[in-house]
Amino acid sequence: MASAQLFCACTGAVMVVVFPSVTQEVIDVAVPAKDWARVTQLCLLALGAYGLIHLFNSLRIRLNNTFEQRVVYDLRSDLYEKLQRLPLRWFDNRPTGDIMTTVSEDIPAVERVLIDGVEQGLVAVLQLMIVAVFMFRADATLAWTAMLPLPCLAIGAVLYTRHARSRHKAVRTNSSAMNSLLHDNVSGIRQIKAYAMEKAEHERFNGASGRLREATLHLMKVWSVYRPSMAMLKDLGSVIVLWIGARALIDGRMETGQLAGFLILTRFFYDPVEQLHSLNQLIQAGRAAGDRVFDVLDAEEERGIDEGRELDVVKGHIVYQNVGFSYTGNLPTVHGIQIEARPGQTIALVGPTGAGKSTIINLLTRFYEHDEGSLTIDGIPVRDIRKSSLRAKIGYVTQESFLFNGTVRENLRIGSREASEEELWAALRTANAADFVQALPDQLDTQVGERGIKLSVGEKQRISIARALLRNPPILILDEATASVDTETERQIQTALERLMKQRTSFVIAHRLSTIRHADCIYVLQKGRIVESGTHDELTAAGGLYAELCRSSLIAA
Repeated sequence: MASAQLFCACTGAVMVVVFPSVTQEVIDVAVPAKDWARVTQLCLLALGAYGLIHLFNSLRIRLNNTFEQRVVYDLRSDLYEKLQRLPLRWFDNRPTGDIMTTVSEDIPAVERVLIDGVEQGLVAVLQLMIVAVFMFRADATLAWTAMLPLPCLAIGAVLYTRHARSRHKAVRTNSSAMNSLLHDNVSGIRQIKAYAMEKAEHERFNGASGRLREATLHLMKVWSVYRPSMAMLKDLGSVIVLWIGARALIDGRMETGQLAGFLILTRFFYDPVEQLHSLNQLIQAGRAAGDRVFDVLDAEEERGIDEGRELDVVKGHIVYQNVGFSYTGNLPTVHGIQIEARPGQTIALVGPTGAGKSTIINLLTRFYEHDEGSLTIDGIPVRDIRKSSLRAKIGYVTQESFLFNGTVRENLRIGSREASEEELWAALRTANAADFVQALPDQLDTQVGERGIKLSVGEKQRISIARALLRNPPILILDEATASVDTETERQIQTALERLMKQRTSFVIAHRLSTIRHADCIYVLQKGRIVESGTHDELTAAGGLYAELCRSSLIAA
């Protein structure tokens, strides 16, 4: 494909010189001889040359666009694959809108440099070289005259390029900031309306949009000086060629047709020079976008996704031994964690908000890596287990249930891609979700909307529970899994969950007493440490923090 593009570019560039030669021949030979047939032949030749130019340009554009879309597809695919392989720490510090801007805007900017820039640059350079050769063959003196503006054009390009990258980077940064704010506001539109924040958020958006406007105006202000200045130098070259050529014509050193043909060659020489200046603008924009794209592509990947031991049969014996971890690297989030979950046991984690309960779960799933101590499953350190294998053995239901924008069926089959219709309904019945799904317009094929917006909070939670049931994992994690359902629904689901948890090792984070009172062991956390452990009856009798949490309704009945 690249060789075909090169052939089209070279052929088109060669055809450019036909019209100046035809013009010279018509004026100096055919017209003085009053040979109308020759004039007609030459004009048809010029028309044919132009036809070939546009034909090969059409083929080149088609080939270029085909290649271009392949590159864009591959680059987007690579970037998305990379995003999936980055650790959660990376996403903690990157707004979603910024990531979306990189995929939707920065990649096309890079692509335009890689494809359009290279292709247009090649065509421009080829045309410059070919036309220059014909100019020197036609008249060396006028050719050197036409070259006079080139040093000034080159200096102008260098001066413009010196700070162009920072100008374009400012535009990309402010565009990303505006898109991030827009994404947040669209996602939180209910909160904005609920708190009557429309005016304040409009002002925030206008502020971000204004900064983008100022950055863009600064960029275009410089471009508005650079582009006309370069065009003026080019036009000055054409005028000098006309001036020197006219003198040669007066002195009898040049024919009229020669000068006319040379002036046309001069125009064909300066056109690609101007195109190269426009290309310079494209390259600078692409460099700024490329910095953002390669910032993602060069980021350190999450370790252990495809490396480590494969988990086959999992009994579910989980041991935390003096485990410590810090999100910031300074103050520890959890430290000295000692937990043992034997196969089939239910372990409950309770404590005030921010005590470290979810962090302990995140270490088990290897969303984050523990800094101290050891964490094992059936005696195997989790760091030695391939993450994809580890997570395939864990069912996870979070407090803030997340449904993808698709059908109920598609969201359920995340738990088991091969699940049959009967298995889907069985899981829904176990999660007490079958009745409301049957009442939906298209039942399993009902669209749930972005983040499951068409379902209630409790309905989304039950779909999430059914999804975990379909996975049938040896290890189950319930992170406030029943927090978003009413008391009656919670009782119905709890019966199914208790039956399910008897067959696997389960970790439960809950604020409802009914969810944890029958746990084999309850670990009470405070400020990142385990301060109590035991059964519900033992902890209540001890009169410590757990008993206080129960009395103060931090653990509800």
